[in-house]
Amino acid sequence: MAESLVSREHLREDVTAGSAGRHRGGLASLALFGLIALLMAIDVTIELRNGVALALETFELVIFISALGGMVFHWRQMTAAQRRSDQLDVELALAQEEVRRWTADARRWNREAQDLLAGLGAAIDRQFDRWGLTPAERDVALLQLKGLRHREIAELRKTSERTVRQQALAVYRKSGLTGRNDLAAFFLEDLLLPTRQPE
Repeated sequence: MAESLVSREHLREDVTAGSAGRHRGGLASLALFGLIALLMAIDVTIELRNGVALALETFELVIFISALGGMVFHWRQMTAAQRRSDQLDVELALAQEEVRRWTADARRWNREAQDLLAGLGAAIDRQFDRWGLTPAERDVALLQLKGLRHREIAELRKTSERTVRQQALAVYRKSGLTGRNDLAAFFLEDLLLPTRQPE
């Protein structure tokens, strides 16, 4: 939890630094509205000091008020958009960090699984040796462990389905097992047990 909070704060700092460039464009348009309002205010003030009637300055006053209104409206829109953009940037960065963590976990799992599978493969080979299986019987047994049916094994090995069935029967006879399910259970049953017992 503390690590997650530190990561979030670090990402917020990075996002704030990265959003400075987007903020400049909004500030430029605010400066333009401010400049228009300032120029209109100066113009109205000068003309009022020179004795021009206020009624004649109505158009310039409307421009002045519109520029102020535009500046306020644009400021509010810009700050709301900036807040939302920053929030989305943080969420994106957090999601990317989570994906990196998941990817690292997946790679670690893959490495661990490869080590275990190599050990399992060696153990299966030793058991096949103890049973005295021929190379063809080994192939059939391994393909059955992978879940292939006799027809699929025959297509893969380019033999008849009858030959595959006979080789499978030889595997069951030599191993003392009754069929495909027993063969799978012999090797895989204990692998599927969780290491922790349920409470």
